[in-house]
Amino acid sequence: MKIFCTASKDTYITNKIVNSRLVADDANVGRAGTLDLFRLFNETTLRGSGSQDEVSRLLIQFDYSNLKALTGSKCDLNSSNFSAKLKLYDVQSGHAVPANFNLVIFPLSKSFDEGVGRDVASFGDLDVANFLTASYTNSTNSLWNVSGANKPGLLGSSDIDIIESGNLSDGSGIVDLYKSRLFKVGTEDLDADVTNIVSGTLAGLIPDCGFRISFSGTEETDAKSRFVKRFGSRHAANPHIRPRIEVSFDDSIHDHHGDFLFDVSGSLFLQNYTRSSKANIVSGSTLTAITGDDCMKVKLKKGDYDFTVNVSQHTQGTAVAGTGDNQVAGLYSASFAIPSNVTTKYDGKSSIAQLIADKKEIIFDEYWYSSDGSVGYHTGSITIKIPVRSTNNLAMSDPEIYATNLLQEYNSKDKERIRLFGVSHVVDNNKPSKKPISRASDIFSKAYYRVKDHNNGKIIIEFDESGNSTRISTDREGMFFDFHFEILPKGRTYTFEYLIVERGTRLITSDERTHFRVN
Repeated sequence: MKIFCTASKDTYITNKIVNSRLVADDANVGRAGTLDLFRLFNETTLRGSGSQDEVSRLLIQFDYSNLKALTGSKCDLNSSNFSAKLKLYDVQSGHAVPANFNLVIFPLSKSFDEGVGRDVASFGDLDVANFLTASYTNSTNSLWNVSGANKPGLLGSSDIDIIESGNLSDGSGIVDLYKSRLFKVGTEDLDADVTNIVSGTLAGLIPDCGFRISFSGTEETDAKSRFVKRFGSRHAANPHIRPRIEVSFDDSIHDHHGDFLFDVSGSLFLQNYTRSSKANIVSGSTLTAITGDDCMKVKLKKGDYDFTVNVSQHTQGTAVAGTGDNQVAGLYSASFAIPSNVTTKYDGKSSIAQLIADKKEIIFDEYWYSSDGSVGYHTGSITIKIPVRSTNNLAMSDPEIYATNLLQEYNSKDKERIRLFGVSHVVDNNKPSKKPISRASDIFSKAYYRVKDHNNGKIIIEFDESGNSTRISTDREGMFFDFHFEILPKGRTYTFEYLIVERGTRLITSDERTHFRVN
């Protein structure tokens, strides 16, 4: 899943000299459309007193509320698939830009106010935050420990502005918490991995105060001017260039009811609902909830042959030791493989292996029941097939995927489970029929989605094959993925595209049937 955490406040602070008469260290530009980084050396005199150094630094804080809501359900902060990237987008305004410079990103230790200033020419709007003051609360100014939010130190220190290093209780000891990025040309966007900072903030180890972004320490003190590197602020008119933290994690579920194979490990899931809400199964006279590991069993049966494995409650999200708070309510799963060379007789005459060789697939009865076998919870059936083996048609079939429940319009706060239907046209050998027929969706076990702006073709969310944050889930009904529409800029029309990885090849298919608008 992709979650975009947008900026809740941003500004830049500066000690810019205005008209050679005053230092604008009490000026605020919190409502400006851009975030400007510059360093001026020996450019301006202050009241004839000689050359002065001038600098600006960016302050940005992000809203993690939607991400926090998912850490106990879908998002596992400790997973190797969890990542968070800070993204700022370059704004070119015709000015010269510096080149070959480094930007350094620190977690802030002190909270700041955005302010309402707009004047970026003469810096005449006075408000906080500014170069001297971080915030104003209860008629009291909270000053930076060193002007310009420039006092670094160890996480947990009370007299610092920015956090340089700290212990995140992950066994690594004290580590650097700042990030550095090189801008060779000068017009690049900022794309920085801040995973440990974001996860540390969500875990309550790092104060949720945002970031300070500036030129590196030596580049703020050497004998060189750098003017001006501009990024879009959260007040930019173009929503595509506003700051964000792009969070990615794998929330896909792969239930192989629709494509279970012999000789290959697969997973079966059982979901329980109570009055349309997910809820744990209860059992016994005391209605005890069925939870935890090995809490029930599932049996597959064909005639005299049966195969039984333990079932556990499915876990997802960040686990807290001893609490079980990452167990998904009412969702149970079992993973196993059944070999195709089973010699056990299923009808007193023929073995399972013989039936597989003859039919290429077997329909098993499916039973979910208590660990002691006294209570049954669900019965059904599952078809298990042999893997595809062929001396021809080595390339991918002609696949198509389209959404079946996508609406034409969504509110930005909507969250939807998008159901997909897949078709392999090459292997679709339905015979002509005078009667209406229906068919189940083909399942592509390794598929991903991306989002494209329908009007200009811009890719808003790209396929994520390495982190699996856009991987499509599967279940008995077919394929699906959960999507949060808040990550898309409002007022635009979008479409989904799908990447299918099969038989060593990759194919991108567009869902031309469905377009949707976010309002």
